[in-house]
Amino acid sequence: MKGISWPMALLVMLAAAPLQHARAQSASAARNENSITFYGGDRFGGSVTDSASNSSIDLKSGSSFGLAVDIGLDRSRQLELFYSQQDTALTSGVFSSRAGTGLTLHNYHLGGTAFIDEVGRGLYVMGGIGATTATPKGSGLNSSTFFSGNLGLGWMVPIGAHIAFRFEARGYGILLNNNSALFCGGATGCRIAIKGSGLYYGEALAGLSIRF
Repeated sequence: MKGISWPMALLVMLAAAPLQHARAQSASAARNENSITFYGGDRFGGSVTDSASNSSIDLKSGSSFGLAVDIGLDRSRQLELFYSQQDTALTSGVFSSRAGTGLTLHNYHLGGTAFIDEVGRGLYVMGGIGATTATPKGSGLNSSTFFSGNLGLGWMVPIGAHIAFRFEARGYGILLNNNSALFCGGATGCRIAIKGSGLYYGEALAGLSIRF
């Protein structure tokens, strides 16, 4: 190296080493990104069969909201804790909306996200398993809890170092006990009896993520 002695070159290399180490640490931290996301969405679809009349009982479409906490595992994967809620109703010719068919669905899922490129941007897939609690709005009726899960596809758009938009489509499956009675109360009896092994519906979501 003309004009620079080897001791001077060694000194420059030693001085640059801490900066390179800091950059490596920063890159490693970015690969293990965490986030909290607040969602608003819309759900659609879902039906079961009334065991007495053999007619369809449909889940009313409507708005929903959710919260996800994502914990970084590596440069492309995160562990996800996901909660979502929808106020909805069961609609059927078997009973009228005045018969106390309104209910709230609470989903509690543990799963993860996997980004196609790297965490924090672009296309990703997600999924989780856990439980769904259906809480009827009729007085004196008991809630029912079922095993459930979700799968979906999303797109994340960073708008800064710590903020991003998420757009997702999720599908849900709730496992049901075939020929089971639901929403029972001591004085009122059971509201409905269904047959079938599952309830399936979809959801479109938009979210705002806080990244750290």
